[in-house]
Amino acid sequence: MSYCQVNKSLTRVDAYAKVTGQAKFGADLTFPDMLYGKVLRSKYPHARIKGINPEKALEYPGVEAVLTAKDIPNNLFGVIIHNQQVLAERETYYIGDGIAVVAARTREAAEQARELIEVEYEELPGIYRLEEARDEPVKPVHPEMADNQVAHHTLRKGDVKLGFAEAEIILEREYSTQLIEHAYLEPEAVIAVPAQHSTLLTIYGSVQNPYATRRAVAGVLQVPLAQIKVIQDHLGGSFGGKDENVSAMAARAALLALKTGKAVKMVNDRVESMLESYKRHPYQMKYKVGASKEGKILAMEIKAEADSGAYACQTPFVTWRSVVQATGPYEIPHVKTDTYGFYTNNVYTGAMRGYGSPQVIFAQESLLDELARELKIDPVELRLQNIYHNNSITASGQRLDNHQVSLKEVLERALTASEYKAKYREYSQRQPGEKKRGIGLAISYRGCSLGAEAIDAAAANIAILNDGSITLSCGLAENGQGLKTIFSQIAAEILGVDPERINYLPVDTSAVPDSGATVASRSTMVGGNAVKNAAEKLKKTFADFVAREYETTGAELVFRDEQIYNGPGKAVTSFSEAAAAAFYQGVLLNATGWYLSPDISWDEETGSGNPYFTYVYGCQIAEVEVDIGTGEISVLRITAAHDVGRAINPAGVRGQIYGGVMMGLGYGLMEEVETEDGYISNTNFDDYLIPTIKDLPEIIPIIVENPDPNGPFGAKSIGEPTLELAGAAIANAVCQATGKRIRSLPLNLERVLIGSSLRKGGRSK
Repeated sequence: MSYCQVNKSLTRVDAYAKVTGQAKFGADLTFPDMLYGKVLRSKYPHARIKGINPEKALEYPGVEAVLTAKDIPNNLFGVIIHNQQVLAERETYYIGDGIAVVAARTREAAEQARELIEVEYEELPGIYRLEEARDEPVKPVHPEMADNQVAHHTLRKGDVKLGFAEAEIILEREYSTQLIEHAYLEPEAVIAVPAQHSTLLTIYGSVQNPYATRRAVAGVLQVPLAQIKVIQDHLGGSFGGKDENVSAMAARAALLALKTGKAVKMVNDRVESMLESYKRHPYQMKYKVGASKEGKILAMEIKAEADSGAYACQTPFVTWRSVVQATGPYEIPHVKTDTYGFYTNNVYTGAMRGYGSPQVIFAQESLLDELARELKIDPVELRLQNIYHNNSITASGQRLDNHQVSLKEVLERALTASEYKAKYREYSQRQPGEKKRGIGLAISYRGCSLGAEAIDAAAANIAILNDGSITLSCGLAENGQGLKTIFSQIAAEILGVDPERINYLPVDTSAVPDSGATVASRSTMVGGNAVKNAAEKLKKTFADFVAREYETTGAELVFRDEQIYNGPGKAVTSFSEAAAAAFYQGVLLNATGWYLSPDISWDEETGSGNPYFTYVYGCQIAEVEVDIGTGEISVLRITAAHDVGRAINPAGVRGQIYGGVMMGLGYGLMEEVETEDGYISNTNFDDYLIPTIKDLPEIIPIIVENPDPNGPFGAKSIGEPTLELAGAAIANAVCQATGKRIRSLPLNLERVLIGSSLRKGGRSK
């Protein structure tokens, strides 16, 4: 089908403002008599607070308020478990815990004054390793709890004892992944303004999830939601990272604003951001797989443990997604999976792009290559024997019968574009010299949207003004992923206009219904459907008016190219003229769209069900060169094939692939938050390594389209799947180049030189 606006590479609607510097970010905003807020953070990862004396800080010139936990109506908030402290009251649980907040007339005064706050600590022993958190007996991190377990999710299919009894080869392997920083360019920033817009408080800033921030602030202040208004400014990166910590920052700014009666601005520097913000979960994983000699996988048993750090945050949801997808896109008759999260006194962990998938994909795709080597089967052939197809039954018992399962297609297209088979044969031969090349692949499937984590719905508002211009807004937030452009294209396609007619409005929690969080790559599917629903409602109202006004039939009208037609080439009127006529006759050209995702199911006790209403599929192939003398890895090329349903904006999809691949490269090769007994040693980008332009390999993006019946114009997800695969593909390529299987990320120089210390041998029966 041919579209006018959808499936076209249109310029982003926010591009001009961003490249010219006109776009305003949280740190750019100022208000009359505005104060600056700063946080005094804990001196120790775990300590008892015996006393706080703010007197010297209060006497410092320019200081207008100093607040501690005793000044907070409700000091606890959280996504699921409300145990995150706005400010530590009796104990600090990690090095980023706030102790007190200061508001002063200048940022420098606030920074100086916070150092004058006197805190008497009693340093306490902490729990910093998963083994300590898990094993009994142990003193819990949170004394009100019986143990340190945050979450335990199970998944069961068939009988693994039977499966392993039938297997002719059994492998047992252990894998681990590291603590990762989001590394967004813009540190966190919020401004709380009291008594504005007929509300108690208005919050501006770099807010990823405005409605979650509204709930957190209202809960902390113990006021109705209607008294808190959150407006999102342009966001300089988030990747899942500007949710809970920004909610805490907004609550602190709100408390100071109400205390002083003035606007309060809080902006983290990089060190503050690194110390306080949550990270990607590090995982420790044990995999056991049984297969026939021909390569049919018969059983898999998995135990994955995540370090939740000091607070629960999103660990229950992250580990749930892991349990659903831990076996990978392989049809296995017998599965037993357990995923856990445990409290420690480390920096806490939460949502980050991929959300529980990159860790298990690294493990399962490394395992498949290891199994192929043991069986002396080509890695591609092993996968082709076991991958999902239409009507396959997943590990959770779901039949994949409502969409095109395109694993074979994405794999074959990536193989062709990368010349994988020829290069695999070439690099399998003995290579002279210190530099060795290898090629490796990884495949994945990913459940779209929130799934059984929560209710999955979104709203959108659209209005045609009397001059024919259009306003559009949605309850989901633009975090840099291109949402404004996608939604404008969808609305423009329905109404038959150029997207330049549309003014996309910023998220304002008082203007659009709560649409949940902008997470889980759900925006295009769920928000796009809400926009499509709103535009279709509006179009019907408009068409009915035009039919009456111009004495034609509404059902026959076609909206296209800024005109309204009654049959091919028969223009009835222009869009603008009809809009003006409707306005002057009192026709309301305004609509609210709503979309509720299809039913899903999950039985927590049996670990089974239909956890997502549809899935996306991907394959990435990495080609590397390894200097076996130094351990240096150069990624030469990554081919990335992803089924997106339909690409609403192909240029945007390619951009997501480029960005996701580079984040995956950083995850695989270099990034790691280094901690020792709860202290973070690399708190800035001079010693926290992230990929630069010099690390950029050739990236070959391949957009695969199989329109999904549940997506707007068939579109599905792309943001997170692009990040999940590169680390695993690179690890497999490095193994081919060096002959060493490295089972821990990142693949740093030391690991490349000495190999993995986690190897356990396979055994044949």
